Amino acid sequence: MGKITGFLEYTREMPPRRPVLERANDWFEVYQEPAPAKLKQQAGRCMDCGVPFCHTGCPVHNLIPDWNDLVWRNRWREASRTLHATNNFPEFTGRICPAPCEAACVLGINDKAVTIRVIEQQIVDRAFAEGWLAPEQPRRRTGKRIAIVGSGPAGLAAAQQLNRAGHMVTVLEKEDRIGGLLRYGIPDFKMEKWVVDRRIEQLRAEGIEFQTKVHVGQTIPGTDLMKNYDAVLLGIGAEAPRDVSIPGRELKGIHFAMDYLTQQNKRGAGDRFSREEEILATGKRVIIIGGGDTGADCLGTAHRQKAASVHQLQIHAMPPEDRHETTPWPLWPLQLRVEAAHEEGGFREWSVLTTHFTGDEQGNVKRLHCVRVGPKPALERVPGSEFYLDADLVLIAIGFSGPVRNGLLEQLPLALDHRGNIETDDAYMTSVPGVFSAGDSRRGQSLVVWAIAEGRRAAHHMDRFLMGSTQLPCL
Repeated sequence: MGKITGFLEYTREMPPRRPVLERANDWFEVYQEPAPAKLKQQAGRCMDCGVPFCHTGCPVHNLIPDWNDLVWRNRWREASRTLHATNNFPEFTGRICPAPCEAACVLGINDKAVTIRVIEQQIVDRAFAEGWLAPEQPRRRTGKRIAIVGSGPAGLAAAQQLNRAGHMVTVLEKEDRIGGLLRYGIPDFKMEKWVVDRRIEQLRAEGIEFQTKVHVGQTIPGTDLMKNYDAVLLGIGAEAPRDVSIPGRELKGIHFAMDYLTQQNKRGAGDRFSREEEILATGKRVIIIGGGDTGADCLGTAHRQKAASVHQLQIHAMPPEDRHETTPWPLWPLQLRVEAAHEEGGFREWSVLTTHFTGDEQGNVKRLHCVRVGPKPALERVPGSEFYLDADLVLIAIGFSGPVRNGLLEQLPLALDHRGNIETDDAYMTSVPGVFSAGDSRRGQSLVVWAIAEGRRAAHHMDRFLMGSTQLPCL
């Protein structure tokens, strides 16, 4: 590596987050730009470790030591080429990926891991700023037409790969803007939407066609795709939310987290909502059921909407501050994570089970009733530990149960696996010949980096299906 003793000389440094009082009053990204000299030092911490476990920790198998070395040597354009060889959209993963690569970093065995994600983001942002990421149009067209349903990271990654292989690609999106959950599921303070727009402009210039407000299975039958295209990829995500089936669930003021986050992102884009359909935390006592990333996104959003108070409830026990012994290196660690939203305020409650809701005479939720529970796997209720919290807005953020069943999945029809996801073979083809699936709709709720990896692999198999052979990478 460029700096043989870098990991001994430099300590891990993350870019500073903007002050809480500043960032909680706007919707801009939380992190400040790192100083170039600091960034070079962080790249220099990458060890000549022999077996880079970060490769296996990363679902797209990024060539992490290679581009860290190039950054250390100030060879940024080569670093960008190396980064994009395995990842179509590092500006997305560099901002919102939880970085399983860092959990697998060899340096992390007895020290703090290399700041891989930050370096990744800075490489791609510099590449855009310098004009190194010009649109790449294919040298020839194959005459094959492909429809991709869904414009999230899986669909977009597959679209770019297949277009560069020479196929005519059309991306169909049910919403009014392109981006899927990148657009409407990720709050602006984690990723501003100009980042998505910037990449979409490149994809359009490469020849990919985008159609919005096309809800396949509703506005057009799913069977029409089979007639008009040579192959179809379903990147429709896992949008069916998990619910809580407890008394009082029907009360007004109880919403799914994604409905809340989507509406705020649309509001940030200039859309307006009537009082009846508006989901807003301003001046309200907010309770978030769920302690994961989506719950933290709701927490940060509620802060910016000026909620009166916010509680985030988690059914599991509070994890340790350091890596738990049950998840040793290089596994993804069980440990306490403090997101930027947690620094901004609110209350985190652990080992709490919601038992029921009660409301007022108008049918509005007013109280959430809870009980403390013991550790996994039993999660037994602790006698006498019942309590309640006053609430005006309750957000359910306990995950997703797979793709939405009605509509497209019924019309084709597609076989589902035991978890309710779209079943495919090893080549990502569904039970309907010529129809493929990738991303959350195939593997279940997961990370953006996994969606990109799935889209790339599906594109490889689709190109082989159409042409008999392929030069697209499978990883």
